[in-house]
Amino acid sequence: MNSETLFAVAAKELRLFFGSPIGYLFIAAYLGLTLFVFFWVETFFARNISDVRPMFEWLPVLLIFLCSALTMRIWSDERRTGTIEFIVTLPVTSWELVLGKFVACMGLLILALVLTLPLPISVAAVGNLDWGPVGAAYAAALLLGAAYLSIGLFVSSRSENQIVTLIISVLLCGVFYMLGSTFLTGLVGTNFADFLSELGSGSRFESITRGVLDIADFYFYISITASFLVLNVFALEMIGWTKTGAQERHLNRSFICGLVVLNLVVANIWVAQLPPLRWDVTAGQQYTVSTVTKRELSQLQEPLLVRGYFSAKTHPLLAPLVPQLRDLIKEYDIIGGRNVVVEFIDPVLHPDKEDEANTKYGIRPVPFQVADKYQSALVSSYFDILIRYGDEYEVLNFRDLIEVKAESEMELDVQLRNPEYDITRAIARVRSEFQSSGSIFDSVPRPVSFTGYISAADWLPSQLIEIQESLIEALDDVKESSTGKFSWQILDPSAGDGSLARQIAENYGFTPMAASMFDENQFYFYLTLSDGESIVSMNWRDVEDVEGFKRLLEEGVKRFTEGLLTSVAMHTPAPSAPQYTGQPVPTASYNDLSGYLRGNYEVQTIDLRRPVASNIDVLMVIGPNDLDPEQVFEIDQFLMRGGTIVIATSAFTTSLMNRTLMANRAYSGLEDWLAHHGVSVEQSMVLDVNNGGFPIPVTREVGGFVFEEYQMIDYPFLVDVRTDGFVDDHPIVRNLDQMTFAWGSPLTLDEDLNSDREVVEILRSSKDSWTDSRPELMPKYDTSGGSVYVQGTDTESKLLAVSVKGTFTSFFEESPLLVEAREIAAAEAAAKAAAEAEESESESTESNGSDDESVDDENVENEDADDEAILADLKELQDGEDESEVDEDTLGVIGSVISRSPESARLVVLGSSESLSDSLINMVSQTQGTLYANTLQFAANVVDVSMEDSSLLSIRSRGHFSRTLPPLSTTQQRTLEFVNYAFAILGLLLVAGVSFLSRRVVGNRRSQWFGVNR
Repeated sequence: MNSETLFAVAAKELRLFFGSPIGYLFIAAYLGLTLFVFFWVETFFARNISDVRPMFEWLPVLLIFLCSALTMRIWSDERRTGTIEFIVTLPVTSWELVLGKFVACMGLLILALVLTLPLPISVAAVGNLDWGPVGAAYAAALLLGAAYLSIGLFVSSRSENQIVTLIISVLLCGVFYMLGSTFLTGLVGTNFADFLSELGSGSRFESITRGVLDIADFYFYISITASFLVLNVFALEMIGWTKTGAQERHLNRSFICGLVVLNLVVANIWVAQLPPLRWDVTAGQQYTVSTVTKRELSQLQEPLLVRGYFSAKTHPLLAPLVPQLRDLIKEYDIIGGRNVVVEFIDPVLHPDKEDEANTKYGIRPVPFQVADKYQSALVSSYFDILIRYGDEYEVLNFRDLIEVKAESEMELDVQLRNPEYDITRAIARVRSEFQSSGSIFDSVPRPVSFTGYISAADWLPSQLIEIQESLIEALDDVKESSTGKFSWQILDPSAGDGSLARQIAENYGFTPMAASMFDENQFYFYLTLSDGESIVSMNWRDVEDVEGFKRLLEEGVKRFTEGLLTSVAMHTPAPSAPQYTGQPVPTASYNDLSGYLRGNYEVQTIDLRRPVASNIDVLMVIGPNDLDPEQVFEIDQFLMRGGTIVIATSAFTTSLMNRTLMANRAYSGLEDWLAHHGVSVEQSMVLDVNNGGFPIPVTREVGGFVFEEYQMIDYPFLVDVRTDGFVDDHPIVRNLDQMTFAWGSPLTLDEDLNSDREVVEILRSSKDSWTDSRPELMPKYDTSGGSVYVQGTDTESKLLAVSVKGTFTSFFEESPLLVEAREIAAAEAAAKAAAEAEESESESTESNGSDDESVDDENVENEDADDEAILADLKELQDGEDESEVDEDTLGVIGSVISRSPESARLVVLGSSESLSDSLINMVSQTQGTLYANTLQFAANVVDVSMEDSSLLSIRSRGHFSRTLPPLSTTQQRTLEFVNYAFAILGLLLVAGVSFLSRRVVGNRRSQWFGVNR
């Protein structure tokens, strides 16, 4: 085969294309339909997703008609005019003719696809576009177009009538498309639907456009293209055959042609049996099992059962997702080897398995309403995944696995949300729960040592001596069951020259304790655990017996385990209803946040009235409201023990009264405490030109009827933070595409206080943001619904979230309980004086004046008394009480203050609590048409980074609808749309100009050959 001849044929065909309106009509039709579908049918801007998926969704259907129209005259004209007999007698092979015409058609298709490149480029200019699926979609378009063109060329070679050729080509290409369409697969069961999907050109196209280049999909199109090209060549050769010719030779040629086509088709079955050979080109390789999952599966010590319950008949929107889940679960089977058992069950066909699913695992069918041409009915189907490890299990139902985006009132886009994350998270959870039921030391990678800084018995109160005995007994029991991974020692800081006391005071902030307010004797009783890399201080205040200390030690050891769930304590304001009509209604609740975190961690809600438990890894204080000193003290001491604290607070809270949104000054109780640690919350609210829309009701009149509809307007209080606001690509926000910072306040840092700490800025507003110390939250807009906000003058980037890690000093010099005790002592001393005065007055009325004067003098003395005098008075009042009772009430409480934290302590501050509230999440979800989880993922990422566990973090933010467009004004949207129209027209004019110049050059060259002047 001569390549020069091949390209000469292709060049001749291209000249014919552009020498007539055919080529221009093809390109114009393709560009026009593509832009119309993209901006009008799929409503790109209302869809609000930064991708070009709508551009390719309709391509399998569009190319059927365009490719059929392009090829209908290729051979039909030759047959109609009789030139085909002349062509087949030329010294040119049939393959050169067929491939030449095929290359010409492909050149035209490639040119049309190239002219659509301004569309993804413009999307990438305004949003965060993943170019991997875009490139895969262009490759799929070429493969699909090649298959359709080869079909059209073959049909054209068999007919003289162009209209007949067009109709048959459309029908034949349509058959390949319909085989895998949801219209047909929805009529059959899941298993047969999978088979049909393997035969459909459209279903294969969708598989590639999502960003996965599979050799099986590529070969499918190649086999179709090659088969019909072979048939095209065979059809040309048949033209030169005569009925009286060499029949045996003709039969041999027919047999060889049929054998080649059969091998090309059957090879699809062989390719499908090969190990998966594919290339995931998506950002972050969303469809490839991550190293996180591989590491999780490698830690399995018992068989893991992953069982999929999928009904053959299910909802049409769920049916295409079943093969994707099956393929993913099979990857778990391959990676896990013997430790992973994978099963797929249709419960309807296995009644025993269905009964087990219903009774043992609580899996029940879900009724879905389906409708076809003849009826509307309810179908109860299963769409669940069971994860079981040992005797622990978790069930993922369809609500856990899918995400839904409302494209319109009648159309829903249903996709798998993030199946690898959901399944791997469930595996990690059941494995953690199974391991926690055994010995805690099985999950400890390094030996753990206990060090008790306890004074000698002579210095300890009698009750502490008994508690120490219980502690030692518990230490011995834990050591015996630790398989050599636990050791303990007790040191006396008071012994020797006091160097140990100075050392622990400097390193850990351990100061002497007092048994009660009246005991001048001071002692040490601090308990710590360490694995050689970090140290944990344990609060033993409520522990007295052996079992209590064993639980305390096990909770402390959990801080050093690997594979167990992180423990998170949450403090949120208690919901309260208004007492009177017209009172502001609280808008902040955090149920969505709590539910999301419970799916990833062990979460408990606390009121901060008691010390934070030793097993808590992260303390989250969301929307604190008027915390008292005792609650602040518990927060402070948790930080001093080396914990991680996440605080989301603002200078304002929002409330809704009489349909009016208002900003109220907020007092969290943490203002001074945060400032002490070098972080201050400014008494203002951040506004930004880069903001999310706010839905407002707009009334309009049409034909005498009044309609109320919701429009989105700019609302600067909803700051839209994008990648440019994610500072230093911090792991907390590395995989996030966007975050809404709602009704929040900026933060300021004290450089002097934080000079020796690791400070990481996480979120910042844009350089065009400003603040308002008296914000008016009601949206401002004109009669047409346009925003009328005026940008402030003090525009600069504001700090919105920060992480500070290092050594902190306690805000408290003494426990708030001591302050409270002093106030009680003063009150009781005053009451005693008043009682004595009343008694004196009743005994002798004659001495009223002198008694009153005495009482007044005594009150003055009490008001001016120092702390020691007040304590002495209180001690005198309680002389008659049981001394042990006093000790019991005050033991280990009054004087126990840790004044310094280890370097592992971390403080994360977010200047907005509303960003994590249910109201904000619901509002943004409604505007986007799908669940908004970015702020929830942000909170979970904070927990993972704080625990230095970024495994699940790397795959948590995956999702089909996570890459949203930035806020665009109507003018910007129209500009983007018209720019693409302009580029399409310019591209078409450029093609016409190049074609004209090339014809001019060819004409001049021919004129020179014949000696004609032009």
